[in-house]
Amino acid sequence: MSTLDPWLLERLVCPATRTPLRYDEAAQELVSDAAGLAYPIKDGVPVMLVEEARRIDGRVAD
Repeated sequence: MSTLDPWLLERLVCPATRTPLRYDEAAQELVSDAAGLAYPIKDGVPVMLVEEARRIDGRVAD
């Protein structure tokens, strides 16, 4: 399991809401609590596409 560069994490925002993301190291995802979406990290690269994100609750992203 790899870790995400803190410099990169500080600069990434949710593409749906433009809010900061939370890194879930165990799941290898970047979580947008505002949008209720979790963006996967594949081979160390965040996939920042809303259509690739997993919904973490019943809300719909803007």
